[in-house]
Amino acid sequence: MSPFVRLYDKLVDALALVSGLMLLWLMIAVVASVLIRNIGGQPPAWLFTSTEYSMFYLTLLGAPWLVRERGHVFVEVAIARLPSGAIDVLSRIVMFLCAGISFVLAWTGLELVISNVQGGDYDVRIYFIPMWIFTVTYPISFALMGIEFTRFIFAKNTFHRSIYGEV
Repeated sequence: MSPFVRLYDKLVDALALVSGLMLLWLMIAVVASVLIRNIGGQPPAWLFTSTEYSMFYLTLLGAPWLVRERGHVFVEVAIARLPSGAIDVLSRIVMFLCAGISFVLAWTGLELVISNVQGGDYDVRIYFIPMWIFTVTYPISFALMGIEFTRFIFAKNTFHRSIYGEV
């Protein structure tokens, strides 16, 4: 495996780790918010806002890793009775479509980021936060998902095969 591929894989792993930490933060923040309300207090506004943003980020940052680990849902019953060769062909076609859609969404996300920067757009809630800080995850996440789907197109074992070679 080339150093570039190893570095790329570490990037995807790091984003998944950040995603997992955000999920942990969500649990802590929700419990803290409930506890504060139950003792008659008002949770700080940033607590609620941070959970909203964490849900957004953790979904997008963890998605490329989820693709690589074949963690997305697919309808096994639709392909279970197909011959091995047909599954391979169908899987590569599906991965090609998924990669194409991901790259289109990455491009559209990049256009959104550029628009946010040029327009000086802000998310106005508790704080004024530049919108590009949120939307920059779109092109990154979808580009990485596109790469992961593309890797399955050319891989020996297709997306729809487990490590044992069966669906």
